[in-house]
Amino acid sequence: MIRIKAGLPRRVLTLGLPTTWGAGAVTYKLACPLAQQDGLGARLVSSAVFFAVGTGIVLQVRRTLLRELRQARRIARACQSALLRPLPPSVGGLDVAAAQLSADRGAVIGGDLYEVVGTEHGVRVVMGDARGHGLAAVGTAAAVLGSFREAAYDGGDLGDVLRRLDRALARQLCERADDGTAGEEFVTVLLLEIGPDGAVRALNCGHPWPYLITGTEVEPLARADPLPPLGLFPLPDELPVQRYGRLAPGQALLLYTDGAEDARDGRGRFFPLRQTLAGAVREQPLCPRAVLRRVLTALLRHTHGGPSDDVALLMLHHDRARCHDDVPLTRHGADSLS
Repeated sequence: MIRIKAGLPRRVLTLGLPTTWGAGAVTYKLACPLAQQDGLGARLVSSAVFFAVGTGIVLQVRRTLLRELRQARRIARACQSALLRPLPPSVGGLDVAAAQLSADRGAVIGGDLYEVVGTEHGVRVVMGDARGHGLAAVGTAAAVLGSFREAAYDGGDLGDVLRRLDRALARQLCERADDGTAGEEFVTVLLLEIGPDGAVRALNCGHPWPYLITGTEVEPLARADPLPPLGLFPLPDELPVQRYGRLAPGQALLLYTDGAEDARDGRGRFFPLRQTLAGAVREQPLCPRAVLRRVLTALLRHTHGGPSDDVALLMLHHDRARCHDDVPLTRHGADSLS
């Protein structure tokens, strides 16, 4: 009620000014003797009057639309701050940086999701991609993210966390089915856990594997086939939580959504994410924010400023001191560890 009263004067002013100008033009045409004359001078005056009225109406409408656009962007930024909260620069001894691009021009939120939290189990990370992009996928992403932010602290292992996410998504899809807005919805999800000893564990549901950065070398963390995305099939009774070695000091992980590698240029060529990342990490010491900035700049240049899908990047850089017996994480050796 208060908001309606507060907005009423603005609405009256928005509609009142064009109405007043229009009424003045009609009054001039009907009541002013000069408007009834057919001479050249009278016609010029009438034309000037109607031109001024028309210009005023157009400017008023433009001013109103710009004001509403600014308000919509403020609301979108508020939604983004609630959905994709700004990540702290460091979590559990890991340097953290993230970046996100929406495929919808003018939008600031989309279907990509990520979060990093420090728990008693270690640093837990989620990276996901809801089907579609832009505002249509925001509700799905919000349901998964909200569930992760609770389950990451409460869940025992990553399997428990993933089942919580799956149930949250199922509830979201049931609600959308009830109101007739449901479609073929699914979410790719990658869960990572980096323990206090640096041990990396992961569960992957249809998401690209992150890249492991060691010096200037960039390799996929794993090449195993992931589980199907959440929402398409029930989760299996046993979830294969795998350990992928330890993240050693100086190493980093880049998590990303498939919009980064699927971005194409005018000739249909895919964006070379791995090669671009390898070039971006040559400068040492490694700075996650600077690396993401260079990657995004290259991606926007590749797509001429317009990616066709939402893009999210998340980088974790290990800067904690380690014991001498820690084994650096390598893709080929990690896959064989239990």
